Amino acid sequence: MNNHNSFRIVIAAASMSLMGAASASAGAQNPVVVELFTSQGCSSCPPANANLVKLSNDPNILALSFAVTYWDYLGWKDIFGREEFTQRQVTYEPALGQSSPFTPQMVINGRTSTVGQNFGELRGLIAAEKPLAGPAVNLKGNTATIDDGGRPASGADIWLVRYDAGLVQVPVARGENAGETLPHAHVVRELTHLGLWNGKAQSLPIASGKSGQKRAVIVQERNGGQILAAATD
Repeated sequence: MNNHNSFRIVIAAASMSLMGAASASAGAQNPVVVELFTSQGCSSCPPANANLVKLSNDPNILALSFAVTYWDYLGWKDIFGREEFTQRQVTYEPALGQSSPFTPQMVINGRTSTVGQNFGELRGLIAAEKPLAGPAVNLKGNTATIDDGGRPASGADIWLVRYDAGLVQVPVARGENAGETLPHAHVVRELTHLGLWNGKAQSLPIASGKSGQKRAVIVQERNGGQILAAATD
């Protein structure tokens, strides 16, 4: 719908954002995974986007922003939106007790859902999360390793996520957020299913990331179940 060349995306190189990204790379094993499902065409999303920006500076949290596509018809097509991101959210909803997807929505460790607009409430939900109980995951160079551990009943999915390391500012020209410049942190660019983990140790080849991007590996119960383990480089 829109021509991506008709506007400019500004990558913010603020020192605070870079420090946050650097800290996250040295974060704890199995961080809390917070996934924001958002859209630039949704007027309710900017507060949740801003909260994810704050979370992205916490080395104990893997904050990821997934742009969905179902609001594109409102006059602005989200420039980061991909159908596979929408499908990831749709897959979550039955297990989370939701009848349909909505924005904004934050999913914490695949177990808890919240709108994500209230930062205090969000912090409380994160603090209440139990540590991930899955295998140790390490991502180094071009290899991801997953240790052995208790096998999930139906196996677990292994996901590779590629996302922007810092902050991206997007001017929105049309739709519900027309005239606004929206900040996005840790924008997901690719989501790839690498296979299944069956409880045995695995080593997987992972291609190097692009400049300005980071990689994460997530081990997750199938069909949008809880996240068992995660690591980022």
